[in-house]
Amino acid sequence: MTGSPFDLAFEELPPVIPIFPLTGVLLLPRGRMPLNIFEPRYLAMVSDALAFPRLIGMVQPKEGQGDAGNPPVYDIGCAGRITGFGEIDDGRYEITLTGVARFAISEELALVKGYRPVRADWTRFRSDLTPAEGGIDRERLLGALKPYLKRHKVKTDWDAIARTPDERLVHSLAMVCPFAPSEKQGLLEAEGLPARARLLTALLEMAGAASPERADVRH
Repeated sequence: MTGSPFDLAFEELPPVIPIFPLTGVLLLPRGRMPLNIFEPRYLAMVSDALAFPRLIGMVQPKEGQGDAGNPPVYDIGCAGRITGFGEIDDGRYEITLTGVARFAISEELALVKGYRPVRADWTRFRSDLTPAEGGIDRERLLGALKPYLKRHKVKTDWDAIARTPDERLVHSLAMVCPFAPSEKQGLLEAEGLPARARLLTALLEMAGAASPERADVRH
């Protein structure tokens, strides 16, 4: 747990949550994700979710399915709690989700106001509620990150990165780097911080070793 009075205990995680399918979008525990909500069904979803415990499950459609309609989705997602909310005059919501824990979809239920509720199985992911530190090869990770950022012409405050805790560093990079949807899903499903850090490092190394033409197409 992070120590916030709004944090949920494992026993408080609800059995049913709405899902929001978005290709290439990754939310991880304690990561923060801004979202711009404008579709009527998702406006209804957010309005309903604002009641306790304010959770929305972020999931990806399966490879090649796209976001339109109600595409098949991967079985594993991450629930985020609405920690920021604003109404925009043109009828949109701007919200911020803070990642809480991953979940497995055990059953998809009937549509509610056009959005998709599911039965969420949290059993495998109890440890997500506790921040993880250590067990990562930070030197190798940063060694892979430097050429990756140089290739993408991203200016970086390396002193700030050096002060960033392991989990925040790994989760932030996994969320913001423009990896392929299947790679994002792999990062989500990795069992524990060390495994996620190893996969992230490998993806950065492969991207750094790719030809400029291939990197441009992929990213």
